[in-house]
Amino acid sequence: METYSLRRVPQLSTFDGAGLPLTLRRWGDADKPLVVMLHGWMDAAATFQFLVDALPDDLFQRYSWLALDWRGFGRSGRSPRSYFFPDYLADLDALLAAYSPSQPVVLLGHSMGGMVAGLYAGVRPERVSQLISLEGFGLPDSDPTQAPKRLQQWLDGLRAPPVHHPMVDQDALVKKLQKQHPRLMADQAAYLAAELGEPTAGGAYALLADPAHRLVNPVLYRLAEAEACWRNTQAPVLWLYGSDRWVFDFLKEDDTAFAWRCRHVPQLQCVEIQDAGHMLHWEQPQHVALALQHFLESSRGG
Repeated sequence: METYSLRRVPQLSTFDGAGLPLTLRRWGDADKPLVVMLHGWMDAAATFQFLVDALPDDLFQRYSWLALDWRGFGRSGRSPRSYFFPDYLADLDALLAAYSPSQPVVLLGHSMGGMVAGLYAGVRPERVSQLISLEGFGLPDSDPTQAPKRLQQWLDGLRAPPVHHPMVDQDALVKKLQKQHPRLMADQAAYLAAELGEPTAGGAYALLADPAHRLVNPVLYRLAEAEACWRNTQAPVLWLYGSDRWVFDFLKEDDTAFAWRCRHVPQLQCVEIQDAGHMLHWEQPQHVALALQHFLESSRGG
């Protein structure tokens, strides 16, 4: 099967994050201001390739574009036990200290990566110049009465850790991606399958992501804590969502409830990307790229 042809080829490197080696991909001039791209759950840095290739030349040349594989995803190191969400913030903090110690950066995150970016922008507001989140607007609020059941599920998961079920071959993952995301072209799906999986010793094909990420989180999500971080954000913020409105279903919110969530984010713009689902940077990279260009130029005054 023909795979996707990269317009802009990244440079790969490794970086010692907060206790684990992390794999990085970098596009463009390393001396330019930094855009740090943060992928979502079960994805990898490589999944930003379509967006990078779609960037207008002047926008691409204005910045250095850096993406990392989060711990336990892609080619990055795995935790010896389970994963603690604040460790993502620690990895990001270490990355910025190493690659942009004196200048604030643009953060661009998808889904889980957008959630990490949104928290970090409120925790270290001086380190973020602009923030873009693609369907990463937090989680549904939790009910404290769920705590006993959640902890029980976590303990059960430690006894019987989650595992991936290998596919027959790489083509099986290609077909699965196309079924889940019907807007994907065949060459895009082939590229993603090659970057998100690898052959097993037995000749099958399995996801690269550590299956331990499927272990239930023992800590309930508390929306009020996220909102406190959002309110502390100093950077202009752009939230992008697909017209399929996947994120509204995920959050179990209508337009009114979503607007209530948005009120906690200063300097917020919300933009809908047409003909797109949750993976809007895969399905409509050109439209996302143009939205980024408009936001980055207008919110920096130029």
